[in-house]
Amino acid sequence: MSLNNREGQRVPNVTFRVRENNEWTNVTTDDLFKGKTVVVFSLPGAFTPTCSSTHLPRYNELAPAFFANGVDAILCVSVNDTFVMNEWAKDQEADNVTLVPDGNGEFTEGMGMLVDKADLGFGKRSWRYSMLVKDGVVSKMFIEPQEPGDPFKVSDADTMLNFINPDAKKPDQVAILTREGCPFCAKAKALLAERGYRYAEINLPHTDRSRALGAIAGAKTVPQVFVNGERIGGWEDLEQWVAAK
Repeated sequence: MSLNNREGQRVPNVTFRVRENNEWTNVTTDDLFKGKTVVVFSLPGAFTPTCSSTHLPRYNELAPAFFANGVDAILCVSVNDTFVMNEWAKDQEADNVTLVPDGNGEFTEGMGMLVDKADLGFGKRSWRYSMLVKDGVVSKMFIEPQEPGDPFKVSDADTMLNFINPDAKKPDQVAILTREGCPFCAKAKALLAERGYRYAEINLPHTDRSRALGAIAGAKTVPQVFVNGERIGGWEDLEQWVAAK
């Protein structure tokens, strides 16, 4: 297997067949790249473990940082048809990423990244890589090492963002433990949303709430807010934390 680094070269001229609103649409590489700075990451397949658990979600999560540092769009390319990619988009947090169906593998082959995964029953698929493309010209490529399996070491979102700007401010990772009907939980969520924080909510069931709160937060009441691995605390603690920002 020989993979090509195409830095300094133009991306392949390809037309993608996309299904939108129950109608077929042609999307060209000019539509996606002309006059734009674009981050692309390509992966073996929709719904596959690493692609779903890490690769796509982290690009989506870091999208605001990419956009703040001159990136106009983030594309995810896979050798899957448009129906599969559309369903995958619904299944994922992917609102900041455009999923591009390279159903025939033309773009991937033109990039020199089409590989045979017949041993997995996949047929021809994309090797995992990422690239920064400026006005249709590849500025930088991160190609996973040619190792057995599905290596995932350099095409991740953090590596690409670090290349673009090592000092880029990444979005805070926020989670909040809540329960149904909790007025202070509602106030905490409203405050986080008002200040522009996207958060993951973990609604604790009544039967497990006490044990979960004690184990996770060392606390007895909700809400409990965490930011970047640090426990902020309950509603009043959150108010103070936000006021100090």
